[in-house]
Amino acid sequence: MYYADYHVHSSFSDDCDIPMQQMITKAISLGLKELTFTDHVDYDYPDINFPFLIDYHEYLNVFRELQEKYKTQIKLTLGVEIGLQSHLKDQIDTLLTTIPFDFVIGSSHVVDRLDLYGGDFFIGKDQKNAYTRYFEYVLEQIQIHDGFQVYGHMDYIIRYGPYINKTVSYEEYKDIIDEILHTLVKKHQGLEINTSGYRYKLNQTHPQLRILKRYKELGGEIVTVGSDAHYAKDLCSHFDTAYDMLWEAGFTAITCFTQRKPRWIDLP
Repeated sequence: MYYADYHVHSSFSDDCDIPMQQMITKAISLGLKELTFTDHVDYDYPDINFPFLIDYHEYLNVFRELQEKYKTQIKLTLGVEIGLQSHLKDQIDTLLTTIPFDFVIGSSHVVDRLDLYGGDFFIGKDQKNAYTRYFEYVLEQIQIHDGFQVYGHMDYIIRYGPYINKTVSYEEYKDIIDEILHTLVKKHQGLEINTSGYRYKLNQTHPQLRILKRYKELGGEIVTVGSDAHYAKDLCSHFDTAYDMLWEAGFTAITCFTQRKPRWIDLP
């Protein structure tokens, strides 16, 4: 039995066409107790075809209506996946203090104003340089931004790099990864286990097990589990694997949020 999926998109995300209601009915059929919509807001995204902006007047009207409609069947949580960039701190802070989010994922889809998905970031960089700069940038964003609850798909750079080896070695980048994890623990921020890596044929979650274990060793307690679903069929995909990873890393509970305050649910 899965309790909650804490990373889900709907047609309010520019890269998703599935209405909220379709995601909700699928979640109910899976027996979920909680579903968290984390639609994309990525200010100053470099691809003009994907502005990743949301009209929250419309969004909240739809969300609240569905929240009321399904309140006896499932808890719907208001979340957002916010694209972190250094020069956008004030704009991001304004959004997070204006909209009553229960939960915020901080992610880095753009590094040094260069798109990862489109590949611009990787131009002229070998794998070592690209990965090192990516992790440096992640650390910078965690140091700058305070409003998110978990950092999203931390090692997902392997998804889009044009390199033959689609992995990242914790040992090779240990110093910078440990600094990232230390900073999250110090700021009482967590990690998500994002299971989409399996859909992308990467044979891992984001982050990989070794990084999750290290987060626990350093005192980390906050972990959410999310499918990053853009289609209803992908809700809770590979959650068995994620739960097994949590046990192996020493966790006994997943984290859920209300009004951006954590609560822990025992693992089955």
